[in-house]
Amino acid sequence: MNAPTKRMLMATLAGLAFTSTALAALKPGAEAPEFSAPAYLAGEAFSFDLSEALGKGPVVVYFFPAANTPGCNVEAHLFSEAIDEFKAHKATVIGVTAGNVDELQAFSSNTETCGGKFAVAADEGAKIAAEYDATLSMKPEWSSRTSYVISTDGKIAHAYSDMSPNKHVRETLDAVIALDK
Repeated sequence: MNAPTKRMLMATLAGLAFTSTALAALKPGAEAPEFSAPAYLAGEAFSFDLSEALGKGPVVVYFFPAANTPGCNVEAHLFSEAIDEFKAHKATVIGVTAGNVDELQAFSSNTETCGGKFAVAADEGAKIAAEYDATLSMKPEWSSRTSYVISTDGKIAHAYSDMSPNKHVRETLDAVIALDK
């Protein structure tokens, strides 16, 4: 079995492990909750601030359950492969998780995950995820797999929830492209 097929199989199995798929409660047009969080980019620590990022363009905030788990590794890798397309539309991508936050520094620079191409933020206690209604119902101390595109006016432009990591990049990239027209 080749590596991409193996990653997809692992992602599917991981998605099945969390059988309740959350539906994003924040709908397009809703105000995106402001947040700042400790984050890493290519292993370097910094503080991510949503309002600062929105000053540069739209922001994709994607919540994921936990660093270094099969589905989350696949999703991060898919975002890293598409990062140049997001940047071409002036979009910032930030992954946010409450799970395995002690592993985020390494996760942010691992070539199998983020590859140092976008930042990941720690959400201790899932406080940010709760404001975005992006927690797992069966494990509320972890984030669900929910992605938001936030326009520069601070409003939700697109929301997508699915425990499978396979469509989050396409969903958010299409929404970012639509904002750029």
